[in-house]
Amino acid sequence: MAATMNKFNKHNVIFLLMKSSSRHFGKNARSHFLLALLLTLAGRSGGDDDYHKDEFLKREYSLSKPYQGLGSSSSYHWDLLGTAVITPEYVRLTPDLQSRLGAVWSRIPCYIRDWELRVQLNIHGQGKKNLNGDGVAVWLTRERMQTGPVFGNMNLFTGLGIFIDTYPNEDKQNERVFPYISAMVGNGSVVYDHDQDGRNADLGGCAVSVRNIEYDTFVLVRYMRNMLTIMTDIEGKQEWKECLEVPGVHLPQGYYFGVSSITGDLSDNHDLISLKLFELTVERSPEEMENEQEVTIPSVDYREVPVEVTDEGRSILTLLFLFLFSVAGLVIFIMAVLIIYQRWKERSRKRFY
Repeated sequence: MAATMNKFNKHNVIFLLMKSSSRHFGKNARSHFLLALLLTLAGRSGGDDDYHKDEFLKREYSLSKPYQGLGSSSSYHWDLLGTAVITPEYVRLTPDLQSRLGAVWSRIPCYIRDWELRVQLNIHGQGKKNLNGDGVAVWLTRERMQTGPVFGNMNLFTGLGIFIDTYPNEDKQNERVFPYISAMVGNGSVVYDHDQDGRNADLGGCAVSVRNIEYDTFVLVRYMRNMLTIMTDIEGKQEWKECLEVPGVHLPQGYYFGVSSITGDLSDNHDLISLKLFELTVERSPEEMENEQEVTIPSVDYREVPVEVTDEGRSILTLLFLFLFSVAGLVIFIMAVLIIYQRWKERSRKRFY
């Protein structure tokens, strides 16, 4: 797959050449031929994928230097949470210290149907490999500004979580190499099992070396036609590498973007450099528009996700109470019937005497 960044560069080069050749348009036949050739190349490069025909940066959902829209002011679009601090070059979610938690959350709910999120990060610290933690999560959830054990956010969340996990909690390390990027769709009842590194509910992922590297880490999250795609760029080549692609992902609109991080006994610097959201214009047929239904609960087609939390202990206790109340009610009813029958019997005897 051709990289998105390379396509942007190709368009810029074509535009500059077109501009240069247009100045000499009419002077000779070569200019006409060159201009026609460039127009043909531009048409071909722009028509490879439908979602590249039109894409728009949505500044109200984006965050970049100098981070003017981040803070406590009522006019800002982003909130700080926990230990997150703003610097001229990045937003440090957590420092390389134990027991820290930080996050940024958008104040504006997102109602964009097809979108592409590009996150620029830098994870670094003094700890050696597998002696650092815990990582960063990118969110699109119904809840916002919550704290908890899932990379600084609450468990039992509702929406999408992209986890950049830098520390293996499970002993079986040979099955999965860390750092590891994974995705999870929650509906408010799915537990992220921290001891299993979320394997109980994740949709898959890939191993990516994102810590203490020469270049910044870029993560692309694309949601288009109910297809969730994750790509990475860690080598500074402006080329995306596929990490995960999951069809049949259904996400409601009106959720909030966020980025969070947490440290425990082990720590790292988790720096957010930029977060940019692009709206993708995707053509849909009348049949697709007619068959589309409003999504109210996040779900994935190929896997069954429970909608309600089942607490077996509570259910058994409830049944026990219902049984006891039923028995007590039956006893009271029988006693009442016996009392009424005895009184009626006594009255009947008095009539005969």
